[in-house]
Amino acid sequence: MLPRVRRVWSKLFGRYLWVTNTVSCGVLLGVGDGIQQHIERARGVSTSERYDWARTGRLFLVGLSQGPPHHVFYVWLDKVLPQKNAKTVFKKIMADQFLAAPFFAVTFFLFAGLLEGKTLPEAWKEFKQKFPAVYLFDWFIWPPTQTINFYFVPLQYRVVYINCVTVVWDVFLSYTKHKDQVKKQEKEV
Repeated sequence: MLPRVRRVWSKLFGRYLWVTNTVSCGVLLGVGDGIQQHIERARGVSTSERYDWARTGRLFLVGLSQGPPHHVFYVWLDKVLPQKNAKTVFKKIMADQFLAAPFFAVTFFLFAGLLEGKTLPEAWKEFKQKFPAVYLFDWFIWPPTQTINFYFVPLQYRVVYINCVTVVWDVFLSYTKHKDQVKKQEKEV
């Protein structure tokens, strides 16, 4: 049994790494939204008694769209900055914070907004309103996470490691993305 698991594991994180990273991004963003929906109902802030599968599906698709750029970014970053010393890790974290974080925030809000039926200007407006809070929280979560990632995690496991931490991040993104809709539901009741 164990040798079989090792073979599958090796294929997933070897030959099929791009697919593994892409699917894990989608699944975990969907999981983050699912957790957030349960939190909303448990706290009584959502009036909906039913789970919103369409909302989770939209975020799953957003996650799928972000998997390939995550994969490419971390492979590129390791090629450009291959060392694991403190100076290089700092440079990688700064690249992550100033290049990747804004890019993924923009794509998250724009793609999620478009999937909700918003126009591009409406999705852009939502991004501009919510980005400061998202980016501030980003600075609390990702630099420590990336320090561990860049020092200790082998390249082929980086996106999956990030995706595991991302479940917490995705709960926050789902909350930030949908809090206006939840507040609107509260006022209607």
